Amino acid sequence: MIEDILLAAAGAGVAALAYVGAAARVVKQYERGVVFRFGRLRGEVRPPGFTMILPAVDRLHKVNMQIVTMPVPAQEGITRDNVTVRVDAVVYFRVVDAAEALVRVEDYKFAVSQMAQTSLRSIIGKSDLDDLLSNREKLNQGLELMLDSPAIGWGVQIDRVEIKDVSLPETMKRSMARQAEADRERRARLINADAELQASKKLTEAAHQMADAPAALQLRLLQTVMAVAAEKNSTLVLPIPVELLRFLERATPEAPRTGPVPGAPSAAPPEPPAPEEPPPQEPLSPAPPPPEQLSSAPLSPVEDLTGPSVDPSS
Repeated sequence: MIEDILLAAAGAGVAALAYVGAAARVVKQYERGVVFRFGRLRGEVRPPGFTMILPAVDRLHKVNMQIVTMPVPAQEGITRDNVTVRVDAVVYFRVVDAAEALVRVEDYKFAVSQMAQTSLRSIIGKSDLDDLLSNREKLNQGLELMLDSPAIGWGVQIDRVEIKDVSLPETMKRSMARQAEADRERRARLINADAELQASKKLTEAAHQMADAPAALQLRLLQTVMAVAAEKNSTLVLPIPVELLRFLERATPEAPRTGPVPGAPSAAPPEPPAPEEPPPQEPLSPAPPPPEQLSSAPLSPVEDLTGPSVDPSS
């Protein structure tokens, strides 16, 4: 009799242990447990720690509440200024409601990934190339808003969205490099011109100062000679003032000129010898005078039978 009782107690203990082993569950600190009883959501979400369920009746699903880092595959699109680019991004999100994440959407990670790719393509088409390269903070905020709107209904919260890289065609890279080089050269020329302007102003002030004190020019000349001599050169360069050269030019007498004087009349060339005259021939008829003689010779008066003579030249 006692043996039967002991066996029954041992069997009950083993059954209890088996039940406890089948019903006991442990939820980790970064997880939440969602219980479904006969397919229906049961009660509240189980907190971290030890919890019990009904074996063969309840199903416990653990949902990770950590922040998930999801890379978005590179998407190729055309910007608003008609430039083909490839842009990839990364999305940081986490589950804030474990029950909604399991009930509302089949696979919340896949849903967030597809929504991120679609939103990235949309933001590429609405933006210019300069915005993608230099104004990424604004684009990140817009992309985050586009993802956060549908994700709220899935029990998911978008913490941050970052555009990682923007790939450009090689031709566009070369064009941008030429543009940057031209801009650098323009700024260098402006700086050089500004420096020349400032130097010219300072030199003008120095010239006025030396004009008031001629000894300053000599001192400056000596300083220049000392600076050149300090190089241990075998050749010494001495600048000569232009005024000294002009003084020597005026003091030098002019030498007599043996060549032709410019502006003087040149001697007349010798006349060629007169050709021999042919023997005279008897003209058959008197030749008419040339037209010049006819126009210059005075006309003889014409006698008018009806009246006195009239002189045509009067």
